[in-house]
Amino acid sequence: MFREMLRKKQQLSDEECKKILKEQLRGVLSVLGDDDYPYGMPVNHYYCEKDGKIYFHGGKKGHKIDAMRKHDKASFCVYDEGFRKEGEWALNIRSVIVFGRIEFIEDREKIYQIARELSYKFTSDNGYIQHELDNAGPRTLMFALVPEHITGKLVNES
Repeated sequence: MFREMLRKKQQLSDEECKKILKEQLRGVLSVLGDDDYPYGMPVNHYYCEKDGKIYFHGGKKGHKIDAMRKHDKASFCVYDEGFRKEGEWALNIRSVIVFGRIEFIEDREKIYQIARELSYKFTSDNGYIQHELDNAGPRTLMFALVPEHITGKLVNES
């Protein structure tokens, strides 16, 4: 169902893919939007190693939400900041693409727990995090991308 990578030498291991998903702050979530146009948007995320899902949050209304409720298939692309080998100008970038299906999280306790985990990627200030949960938590919609296929590769820009 999913295509194999053509340049297998560039393929990242499952462990490397998980590391990138866990460590990077943002990626691009793509869904099928209005009139079946692709709709990609930058979003922050939380990769949960325990269940293998990628969690996102947002408002309860809007283009993204309408698109996901209509069609649950999505892709998510994350890439690192890259590195240069000594003496070379070209950037080497590791990227991960996840294909899967969206599921909406209804359990308020789980929403708050995941929102807290997501917040820890940006700050360890528990007072700030609690303030945000108290104020924005009731208006927050949480959803997950349940992976069906994950692939990653290392690309040299030369």
